[in-house]
Amino acid sequence: RVSIVSFTLGASVISLPLLTSSFTEQTLLAAAPGRIALVFFIAALNGLLLLLYKAQLYQVAIRASFLGFAFGCGLLLSITQSPWKPFGWYVCSLSFFHYSEYLVTAMNNPRSLSIDSFLLNHSLEYTLAALSSWVEFTIETTIYPDLKQITWLSVIGLIMVLFGEVLRKCAMLTAGSNFNHIVQNEKSDSHTLVTSGVYSWFRHPSYVGWFYWSIGTQVLLCNPLCLVGYTLASWRFFSERIEEEEFSLIHFFGENYLEYKKKVPTGLPFIKGVKMEP
Repeated sequence: RVSIVSFTLGASVISLPLLTSSFTEQTLLAAAPGRIALVFFIAALNGLLLLLYKAQLYQVAIRASFLGFAFGCGLLLSITQSPWKPFGWYVCSLSFFHYSEYLVTAMNNPRSLSIDSFLLNHSLEYTLAALSSWVEFTIETTIYPDLKQITWLSVIGLIMVLFGEVLRKCAMLTAGSNFNHIVQNEKSDSHTLVTSGVYSWFRHPSYVGWFYWSIGTQVLLCNPLCLVGYTLASWRFFSERIEEEEFSLIHFFGENYLEYKKKVPTGLPFIKGVKMEP
């Protein structure tokens, strides 16, 4: 409940152009008075959260409100006619992805819920990848803005992002308490082998969703360099992750998982999972 309230409060930044005729979506994000208004909004929001929540709850609230604020700003940017419009779609996608990771975990597996469930501190590599995509978009928008105006390509990227997001969350919801952001090396009493729903299509639907979500963000941004980099890095990451996870799953479920493995593909191109000796 804390995260939902805080995310909504942060996203309420979209109401600023409606509250006063002094700002439009464009001037709020680009003009100096609009930026000052955003600073005051952030300060007021943080003050409110400090009054409402303490200690651990504040840590949840400040992260959720930050993601809501980013989502709202992305939405405002996405309805402008500037070359940065696709970046607005991207910011909405990125902020909602991280918030929904926490929210679905809270619904599904509250015992494993923590600040880390937002995945904001996923890894140094993840952070560097995000920064590199922002830098590429900025440089290419400045030097060759027409490259970022390929609307049909950005729409394809947005569709990939939505597909990946929906598939991953469906996988999390289907797995229920079996889903965890950390690969488990010990089987808990409640750990069961899930083979229904989206798991009847792919053995690792959450990774399939994240893989195509990741690549889709770069198609959306029309970032040719990061598109290649994200594809290669994501493929390598999930190839290693799936192999590590399947060792544990075979240890947990034995022949049942091996039979499942024979019938259902991983869902990721050229990734077969852990190889078993004949």
